[in-house]
Amino acid sequence: MKELYITRPLPEAVLEHARAHFNLTLRNQTTPLKKGEMRAALVLYDVIIPTLGDMFTADVFDGMETARCRLLANFGVGHNHIDVRAAKQVGISVTNTPGSVTDATADIALMLVLMSARRASEGERLVRAGKWTGWHPTQMLGLHLGGKTCGIIGMGRIGQAIAKRVHFGLGMDVVYHNRSPRSVDLPARQLDSIADVLAASDVVVLAVPGGADTRHLIGAQELAKMRPHAHLVNIARGDVVDEAALIGALHQGQIAGAGLDVYEFEPAVPEALRRMENVTLLPHLGTAAQDVRENMGMMAVDNAIAHAAGHRLLNPV
Repeated sequence: MKELYITRPLPEAVLEHARAHFNLTLRNQTTPLKKGEMRAALVLYDVIIPTLGDMFTADVFDGMETARCRLLANFGVGHNHIDVRAAKQVGISVTNTPGSVTDATADIALMLVLMSARRASEGERLVRAGKWTGWHPTQMLGLHLGGKTCGIIGMGRIGQAIAKRVHFGLGMDVVYHNRSPRSVDLPARQLDSIADVLAASDVVVLAVPGGADTRHLIGAQELAKMRPHAHLVNIARGDVVDEAALIGALHQGQIAGAGLDVYEFEPAVPEALRRMENVTLLPHLGTAAQDVRENMGMMAVDNAIAHAAGHRLLNPV
């Protein structure tokens, strides 16, 4: 049997599936791999199942042309933590888990849209602190979303799932920007630029892939184009937003609030964001549901099985 290395604890059903097909070595730590651990794993195992935070940068692959590992079966759809080009140059393939995360991530986006616009986390803190003095007509007035415009940047699987939720669920109009023309099966308008989406929207949701091309896609200039009552929601990757610029825009009242599930220097979250009442902060819960994580793991293992059997990879990157 081939040797498989899994870098983080995964649901037991996934581990059982892996053990049925491989000699499994499981790393029982929840922290990312260090460079030395990654290089050692490439030498010792036939397949590695890494995940977010395991930074397989170009230098990790230096001199690995004859390494034992020939596949990184990534646990997750996002793979910007892996230098795919460098991996392929030394003969290591990369797969991911598309589709399995779509609905769960879209649900978190919808939750953040509602929580930010209706000041839900601020209200909960008020109640938990014992400071709520009772209902009154002007208490904690937020933004009603029905009839408002939601702008989505990135109209892939997740972006379209978010669009359906905000349109059919909340009655919002949808505008979007995508790198290429993209038709969708719901009432939505594709605008010419990100700036156009920012200027037209009451809520903006970021759903683009991570990586060098989208790092700081939203910075000070982009935030300045948003409406003062608008909210920014990020369920993509943390560094899609220039966090310092976001903090500045919130402090200056350029935008009304933000809902974040990801952070630029994750897991570090700036104290300035943690102190703001108009920011909803989640600990990267996008796919954090038992069945979703099981599906992701099964897909990663199935890619490993296909590779071991010499079959075509199911989800090559």
